[in-house]
Amino acid sequence: MENSSVDVPAGSVGVVEVAPRDGLQNESATLPPEVRAELVRRAVAAGARRIEAVAFVRPDRVPQMAGAEEVMALLTRPEGVRYSGLVLNRRGLARAVDAGVHEVNCVVVATDSFCRRNQGVSTDEALGAWADIAKAAHAARVSPTLTIAAAFGCPFEGEVPEERVVEIAHRGAGTGAAEIVLADTIGVAAPDAVARLLHAVREAAPGVPLRCHFHNTRNTGYANAVAAVAAGAAWLDASLGGFGGCPFAPAATGNIATEDLVYLLERMGTRTGIELDAACATGTWLGTLLGREAPALLGRAGGFPSTAGDRT
Repeated sequence: MENSSVDVPAGSVGVVEVAPRDGLQNESATLPPEVRAELVRRAVAAGARRIEAVAFVRPDRVPQMAGAEEVMALLTRPEGVRYSGLVLNRRGLARAVDAGVHEVNCVVVATDSFCRRNQGVSTDEALGAWADIAKAAHAARVSPTLTIAAAFGCPFEGEVPEERVVEIAHRGAGTGAAEIVLADTIGVAAPDAVARLLHAVREAAPGVPLRCHFHNTRNTGYANAVAAVAAGAAWLDASLGGFGGCPFAPAATGNIATEDLVYLLERMGTRTGIELDAACATGTWLGTLLGREAPALLGRAGGFPSTAGDRT
C-alpha cells in the first residue's frame, strides 16, 4: 500500500476529504457507521481520491468516531482511492492496519498546553509517540502523515513561534513522515504567515510533500488556501458542507468547505478532480442528517455558470 502515489497532475491541486472524520468529530449528533460509510461513498462518487474516513480513538473521548472498523468494513476499494485513519498511539495504529487503511494520520500539537488537552501528553512526548508510530507504519507498508496542529496559533498559549513548528517538522521528517500537514486548527492564520511557514518547512523537511488544513473560523480559510497553493502546497484538506472543528479547542468552528474550495480553485483555472454539483448535493445531504444547514455557501448559491438548473 505504501508505495501508492499521492502526486497530483500539473495544474491541479489535490483535495483530501476530511468530512467523515474532522467534519463529524465535533458535532452533537452521532451518525452510525453505515451512514458514515455512505458519506465516504458519496465523496468518492464526487471525485475524492484521498479521504480521511475514520479515527481509531477512544469512543468515550470522541463518541462520534466509534465503530471505525465497521465503517472500513463497509467501504469498497476503487482503484486509485486511498483511505486514511487518524491514530494517536500504537494501539490505534494496530487497529488501523487491521482495518486496511492506506494511510495513517498522526497529530502532534505545536504547543504543550493544547497537546495535553488533546492527547494527554506534551509536544515532545507526542513527537516520541509519532516516531514509534511512523516506524511501525512503514513496517506495515502504511503511509504515515504527520499533522502539526495549531501551527499558526493556540487557544491557550496564543501566537506559536514559526521556529517551533519548523523544528517539529524537521524532527518529523527525520523520523519517517511521508507527508507533513500544517494545520490552522483554530482558524487564526493569514495568507502571509501561510506562505512564510510553508517555505520555512520546505527547507527544514526537503523532499517531504506538504499539505495544509484550514478552518474558516475567522473567515480567512479560503484566502489561506489560495496562499498555500501559491506557495507550493500540492494538497489541501476540506470538508463537505464545511462542517468540522476540534472538541478540545474552544470555538473551533468548521473546516473550509470542499464545494466552496473547489469552486474557487476551478474558477482560478486550477483543477481539483471534484465534481461541484455532486459535492454540493452531498454537503446539503450531510446538513440534513446533522439537523442544521451546512455552512458551505455553494450548496445554496450553486456554481457559475450553473450546471444544475435553476436553484431558485
